[in-house]
Amino acid sequence: MQTRDQESNAAASHRYVALLRGINVGGHHRLPMRDLATMFEAAGCEDVRTYIQSGNVVFRASQELADGLPARIAEAIEANHGFRIPVVMRTAAEFDRIVRDNPFIASGADRATLHVGFLAAAPDPGQIAKLDPDRSPPDVFDVRGGEIYLHFPAGVARSKLDNAYFDRTLNTVCTIRNWRTVGKLHEMLRGV
Repeated sequence: MQTRDQESNAAASHRYVALLRGINVGGHHRLPMRDLATMFEAAGCEDVRTYIQSGNVVFRASQELADGLPARIAEAIEANHGFRIPVVMRTAAEFDRIVRDNPFIASGADRATLHVGFLAAAPDPGQIAKLDPDRSPPDVFDVRGGEIYLHFPAGVARSKLDNAYFDRTLNTVCTIRNWRTVGKLHEMLRGV
């Protein structure tokens, strides 16, 4: 049974997802998910759950706590594991919109070929205009706010639409997830 303080905290907290870039990839930047979950709990987050080894964390936190969390988690990882990585966050409501607004689903694309790039900050229109739509045919993208919807009909392995390209061109940080992961995180955020 919850105390009044716990009920009050739960009412004031919101669901979030943190997306870490570049951990446990090719044997580099190894970070056990249990360690990562412990960092979020130590920061004051509740109901912390991770999904797969690539750095996806679903949790509850107050907005005040969440506002400074990306920097705090990046600093904790550097202090405990010796490397610094970007942390991008979205609210549950933002994730609802992201899933609902994928333009490639509406056009009938195979979901197995879809990805989403999550940006740390929404780029300005001038930066978006610098993106080359012919950089990596047959791959296509659609930038909407702080997300880049990606369709890789021939697979992602040889695409030139990667984090480095988007970081450099849009002057922000991008971390990409496949549509299956996006769907699973959406379910977790909804408590499914």
